[in-house]
Amino acid sequence: MKIPDIIIAIDGYSSTGKSTFAKLIAKHFGFTYLDSGALYRAVTLFAMESGWISADKKINLAALEKGLAGLDAHFGEGGTYIGTRCVEKEIRTLEVSGNVSPVAAIPFVRAYVDARLHAFGEQGRVVMDGRDIGTAVFPDAQLKIFMTARDDVRARRRYDEMVMKGEQPVLEDVLKNLKERDYIDSHRETNPLRQAEDAFVLDNSEMELHEEVCWVQGLMQGRFGILE
Repeated sequence: MKIPDIIIAIDGYSSTGKSTFAKLIAKHFGFTYLDSGALYRAVTLFAMESGWISADKKINLAALEKGLAGLDAHFGEGGTYIGTRCVEKEIRTLEVSGNVSPVAAIPFVRAYVDARLHAFGEQGRVVMDGRDIGTAVFPDAQLKIFMTARDDVRARRRYDEMVMKGEQPVLEDVLKNLKERDYIDSHRETNPLRQAEDAFVLDNSEMELHEEVCWVQGLMQGRFGILE
């Protein structure tokens, strides 16, 4: 079976299972998986730990821009790193989730992350998920998917994920956070969250993972003649 050296761009709303889906199809087709949201979370964690985000979410833009010049946020074995430190667990907390959208809306932060993503995706055979992958990062991606699900389904998924990690979230707070992030990301001035015109929509509100894999197999077969 010959699979072309394509880029698969996956965008969509919070907690639609983008990362899980992307990892699964990357493994299935033998592609490299890249989580763009993890880099934005790493920058947010960096800003929080540096004291550049106040309690009312005001960001010290000058300090953050200067700090990014020396920030080495990257992917490695086991997840996302800042330098030699694995921060995969820290970047998934509700505190980081509550600050990531304002940070990700900053143009120079998006430029920082985009530069790293482009370097990873130059050779193709990449599955990348995020908020603007198919519209801004890789607008020429050969396959674009936009994921969505009902609000209540997304909140419950995120809640269960946090409980599994030993956290004690409140479901109403999780739902509020999801809606706030979606609003900010959809209304930001630089590269807002939106569905690319040539993207295929996947509403997985009532779908199991194996059904999502079957769905994307059909897309690959139809667009690239890939048979399994």
